[in-house]
Amino acid sequence: MALQTETSIKEIIGKAKEAETDNDLEQAASLYEEARKADPANEYPYDRLMIIYRKLKKYRAELRVINEGIKFFEASHAKRLKELFGKHRKITEISNALMKRTGLQDRRGNLYYPEPIGRWRKRKETLEKKFKK
Repeated sequence: MALQTETSIKEIIGKAKEAETDNDLEQAASLYEEARKADPANEYPYDRLMIIYRKLKKYRAELRVINEGIKFFEASHAKRLKELFGKHRKITEISNALMKRTGLQDRRGNLYYPEPIGRWRKRKETLEKKFKK
């Protein structure tokens, strides 16, 4: 069943790309929303939705997609880290020391997240500046 779902997601994204090529941005956005809900771990629909909503000047919708994407990807990253280091205290201590030394964690213990989170946070800041003006 997972293979069938993966195929249907690819089909949805293919249709969305066609709609985008035909300049039917509303239809493309609808299809990308569907793909995003079906496979939230796929960053491509998030990226395309952000671009489409910006073109349509639907900044609140773009901000919603950015926030949902950041929330999902941060949670999955934290889950992976917990699975790796959560059970073993000594490994966690050594890992934290290593991350601080290599610059992957600041003095307060804040992690630097992998892409696409950094790119999306930057986009969010830009969008929030538009709202302030």
